Amino acid sequence: MFTGLVQSLGEVIEVADEPPGHRLTLRPLEPMGTARVGDSIAINGCCLTVVRVDADRWTFEAGPETLRRTNLGRLMPGRLVNLERSLAVGDLLGGHFVTGHIDGLGRVARRDDDGAWTTIWFSYPLELGRYLAPKGSVAIDGVSLTVVDVTAGAFSVALIPHTLAVTTLGRYAVGDEVNLETDLLAKYVARLHSTEFRTDHS
Repeated sequence: MFTGLVQSLGEVIEVADEPPGHRLTLRPLEPMGTARVGDSIAINGCCLTVVRVDADRWTFEAGPETLRRTNLGRLMPGRLVNLERSLAVGDLLGGHFVTGHIDGLGRVARRDDDGAWTTIWFSYPLELGRYLAPKGSVAIDGVSLTVVDVTAGAFSVALIPHTLAVTTLGRYAVGDEVNLETDLLAKYVARLHSTEFRTDHS
């Protein structure tokens, strides 16, 4: 479990083919504590397991399903990613409940800069629309954000200068692909209201 509060940017050092998946090596740009083999780290919001530690470099394995359903399959050396360690019991929950399981891929549809502030519109898979609501929560590349507006094909978020500076969001351009995780509670509410699970057959 994560909170969507990015703890550091990470630089991708190496992407190695390891059929049928990839082996990713990166280094955090800010101190994040000592990582151990078996630790869970969110990379652009996608939960992966540390499989090797070499000083300040961490290595992960990403399977074909992860590479197909997230933007991790498009990573190249030199790219920056958002990093967050898994939530420990007793930690403050400053963002919202983020599982690290990506629901779908979105794209930057529009970017409106206003001085040091920015509003970005993201397109999203239509099946995720039922989980998006104004003032609701969404994680974009692992960053916990509040939805501003929602249309049939896109939603917007307002980004403060701090978020733009300490995450990858400030580097986004129109067309860039992002990982989306919708609100966990919204998904459970929608599931409970699904006709598939209704017990009243009258």
